[in-house]
Amino acid sequence: MRICLIAEGSFPYVAGGVSSWMTSLVSEMPEHDFIIFAIGAEEAQKGKFKCALPPNIIEVHEFFLDAHRGGKSKWGQRYSLSEQEFETLSEFLRGERTLQWENLFKLLRSDKFKSPMDFLSSKDYFDIIEEIARDSYPTVPFTELFWTINSMILPLLLAARTELPEADVYHAVSTGYAGVIGALAKYLYGKPLLLTEHGIYSREREEEIIKAGWVEGHFKDLWINYFYTLSAAAYTFADQVITLFERNREIEIELGCAPEKIDVIPNGIESLSSVIAAVKPDSDVIRIGAIVRVVPIKDIKTMIQSFAIVEKELHNAHLYIMGPLDENPEYYDECLSLCQALQVQGVHFTGMVSIQEWLPKLDILLLTSISEGQPLAILEGMAAKKPFVVTNVGSCKELMEGKESDDFGPAGIVTAVMHTEQIAKAILKLCENPKMRTVMGENGYQRVSRDYRKETFIEGYRGLYETIGGD
Repeated sequence: MRICLIAEGSFPYVAGGVSSWMTSLVSEMPEHDFIIFAIGAEEAQKGKFKCALPPNIIEVHEFFLDAHRGGKSKWGQRYSLSEQEFETLSEFLRGERTLQWENLFKLLRSDKFKSPMDFLSSKDYFDIIEEIARDSYPTVPFTELFWTINSMILPLLLAARTELPEADVYHAVSTGYAGVIGALAKYLYGKPLLLTEHGIYSREREEEIIKAGWVEGHFKDLWINYFYTLSAAAYTFADQVITLFERNREIEIELGCAPEKIDVIPNGIESLSSVIAAVKPDSDVIRIGAIVRVVPIKDIKTMIQSFAIVEKELHNAHLYIMGPLDENPEYYDECLSLCQALQVQGVHFTGMVSIQEWLPKLDILLLTSISEGQPLAILEGMAAKKPFVVTNVGSCKELMEGKESDDFGPAGIVTAVMHTEQIAKAILKLCENPKMRTVMGENGYQRVSRDYRKETFIEGYRGLYETIGGD
């Protein structure tokens, strides 16, 4: 079977997280051939893979959201749009979640739209933006609205014209652009579409846009609605939707996904028993570890601020931030500057390391993200009997405290997002209580050993592929 995995902003350009999940999925199914349709932010990433490709990945197709920016166009032409075509484009540009995507795909891939850049310079586009300006933005400068919508939709217009590989099953690992590509592939080839949501893509984009300085306040709703519209395409076209935990399933239903499409398959990992019994050297030092990418959504700044409070109380505490530093260099520099401003001495950015080598050395693991799905880093730590301090995002609380039928006990302490004092207090509590650390580590090990096994995760997807992709 040929399976096309469609990923945005992850494999093969970013290590860890979803990329690790994809690598595991592909590696454990050598009986299938996999094609990767990789969506990156910038063409500068082309060919710069940070993930090893398992041998059963037979093709990698790359598409970049900044492709053809600044290209030349012909101004002022008309496309003789029908009333339905005009209405379809208007709904798309307004971010209407009731958009009929079949009509949009048909139009955008027709001979009328050979050049997305020409469409953005056409009188038809101008007329639609003028109508939106009159209806929703009467006090906003027209040129500001025109260029904002232009930059917002160009990546999708380009994506709608790209050539897609043929496969037996298409599997998008998020909504957003990956979900739209999956929907387009199903539209073109009539093959089944599987969607897996680790986090809720549209909610994550909403959080980013609310905080973003690059989006003017009066356009934030426009951008947010746009991303919810993209997600609606994936929910509509998907034959099966998989999420990692029950709360995400509830959110997907709230966002319009049909309940009967959704199933839950948790992440799973192999046992890390080889590191559990290792003896940690220098027992007088408290080592706190964070297995995390240094990017804003992981909120490394809150982590540093929380540790600064801890360091004032415990001079023998050290924080090791273990993960790639080059995904967002500007944010990494800001984190270094924050360390200097707070005069913290015990923060160490290690870059990429061998997690199995580092886990035995650590006393406590820390995660301060503002959004998550079901982090593999937490499962790895639980399998190594390490206690956690985590923010209440994604499935973190469920992992720490278990489901209703779970009587293992807490595997860590759950705190509020961005609450530096609460996070610091939780860290200090674990630092000062070795017995609590041991008990929580054992609780986590028992939970992950029963409920989050790699073979269960793989067999779940193997069965799905056979069910929806079988002839």
